[in-house]
Amino acid sequence: MKRILIALAAATILSTAAHAEKIGVSMAKFDDNFLTVLRNAMTDYAKGKADLQIEDAQNDVGKQLSQIQNFAAAKVDAIIVNPVDTDATPKMTEIAKQAGIPLVYVNRMPADKTLPPKVSFVGSDERDSGTLEATQVCKLLGGKGKIVIMMGELSNQAARQRTQDVLDVIAKPECKGIEVLQKQTANWDRIQGNDLMSNWISAGLKPDAVVSNNDEMAIGAIQALKAAGIKNVVVGGVDATQDALAAMKAGDLKVTVFQNAAGQGKGAVDTALKLSKGDKVDSMVWIPFELVTPDNLDKYMTKN
Repeated sequence: MKRILIALAAATILSTAAHAEKIGVSMAKFDDNFLTVLRNAMTDYAKGKADLQIEDAQNDVGKQLSQIQNFAAAKVDAIIVNPVDTDATPKMTEIAKQAGIPLVYVNRMPADKTLPPKVSFVGSDERDSGTLEATQVCKLLGGKGKIVIMMGELSNQAARQRTQDVLDVIAKPECKGIEVLQKQTANWDRIQGNDLMSNWISAGLKPDAVVSNNDEMAIGAIQALKAAGIKNVVVGGVDATQDALAAMKAGDLKVTVFQNAAGQGKGAVDTALKLSKGDKVDSMVWIPFELVTPDNLDKYMTKN
């Protein structure tokens, strides 16, 4: 009798394991602070729910397309993609559609005009991110002054939208005294942000504020300003990473916008699981942005 019970228990375990959802995940790149939090959140949330196969596209869109093709060929239950180049998503969508596999884009909004059935986006509305950041910078400047804008990768919808948000805000009557001295890409990168700010300083630019599309570039700008002995420049970013919050606590970063990496990661896995089971899911699953300033900093110190 005992042997029969053991055999039944073993069969149940094997059966459960055999039916565990297999989800292929392609990340734009592993070497990114925000995307690391996102990836870890997916891994943690998937425990006991799904088997994730996570691949690093290393910021190479060709490599990412190949990864998605491999997932389709392996007949995974669902695919999650954090796109390298959002303009390339229609090709990715077509691969998943032809294979009949549910697809979830996470964090970076796809360029597809409409998402077909079994395809969803989980992320935050970029129209809010740059708007929250720039509105606060405008407030801190009293509606007038000179700014520089650090942009993310121009192939990225988030970078284009966040930059447009800033331009839209400074066109408002209360912010019309703000002048953009320069806007240039530093590709989401701290070192490139440092180099760009150093170049601007060497060229004689004297901004009252640095409005960055993300925290990493903002931190690079802060480092360059410190190295040049320049003080009293308002620096803003987006993401509210732990490094950014530490910079704010030190008094160096004046504003950031919390983008819930953990929430996006959990949401992506949850949406992929629902789609794989045939459940109805919204094509756009929103995780709201939140303004972070020194006044409410403590609330966010342990969130990401």
